[in-house]
Amino acid sequence: MIDRLREAELRYLDLEASLSSPAVLADNARYTSVMKEYRSLTPLMDAFRAYRRAEETAQEALLLLEESDPELRELASAELRRAREDTEALQEQLTRLLLPKDPNDEKNVLVEIRAGAGGEEAALFAAVLYRMYNMYAASTGFRCAMMSATPTELGGYRQVVFRVEGEGAYSRFRFESGVHRVQRVPLTESQGRIQTSTATVAVLPEAEEVEVEINPADLLFESCKSSGAGGQHINKTESAVRLTHKPTGIVVECQEERSQFKNKDKALRMLRTILYNQTLQAQNEQIASDRRAQVGTGDRSERIRTYNYPQGRITDHRIGVSLHSIDRFLDGEIGGLIDQLATAEAAERIKQAQQG
Repeated sequence: MIDRLREAELRYLDLEASLSSPAVLADNARYTSVMKEYRSLTPLMDAFRAYRRAEETAQEALLLLEESDPELRELASAELRRAREDTEALQEQLTRLLLPKDPNDEKNVLVEIRAGAGGEEAALFAAVLYRMYNMYAASTGFRCAMMSATPTELGGYRQVVFRVEGEGAYSRFRFESGVHRVQRVPLTESQGRIQTSTATVAVLPEAEEVEVEINPADLLFESCKSSGAGGQHINKTESAVRLTHKPTGIVVECQEERSQFKNKDKALRMLRTILYNQTLQAQNEQIASDRRAQVGTGDRSERIRTYNYPQGRITDHRIGVSLHSIDRFLDGEIGGLIDQLATAEAAERIKQAQQG
């Protein structure tokens, strides 16, 4: 591990020097690339330097233990204990930071929420999840933009797709893929009986143009009038767009913008991302099941979480954690649980690495 850390430190120092180079400063694309790599290595270097300081402190304390002054030896003993605790904690942190990162972690994402079992109640729950993710994004500096939606008369969504933009969006939202189950008394229920409904969430890393090449000849472009719940421009102009990818039969629609050009751009972005993720899925299916992490597999068939309104409880089934703060959670305070999921995934990956 130390050899890998020293190699990373040499690279870090080289990048640091490059950031003050006139040639790099004059080349915006190169400067952006160097700065991105430099920033990605900074947490690792901060931890490595703290680790070395803790080791130096431990060595100094060991020398002081040889002193004849009893009071000084007692202070040195306490200092040595703290330094060794710090060293152990930092060693664990460094092990996590050295794990290979998902190449998609820094990407923007497309999040698709679909109503599952439960009829209108499932659609209303899909709207609750959409609101929750928007509030979480707003509180953490991410930016959300709706791509397409199929609303219901009661304010729910049969399906809603939105884009989350910001550094590290995929690394945070990827843990939300799967089946979300809700247990509550539906707004449409007059007898007060608790109903169980579901919504599925898919989180797709957004593909760049260079990653997926689409032949314009493979596209069928159709314009149509927008449809939805209101807005003065609705049904007056043919701004909505439907794109069909002929080789795969994939159809995407977008009607959220007044401009047909903007809707076409969004639809192409959605199509590119779907095709990219089909490739990723094919690659992932080749990975042996015993090498997959137990947390955050991204499988939409996996029931990952239950929202129990009568008990005010959220339970994440992947790590067996229950929280009794459902109101705050649905108001976007989901970061703490995401942190726990990320920690559990890292622990599983470390365990797998140690097993060879």
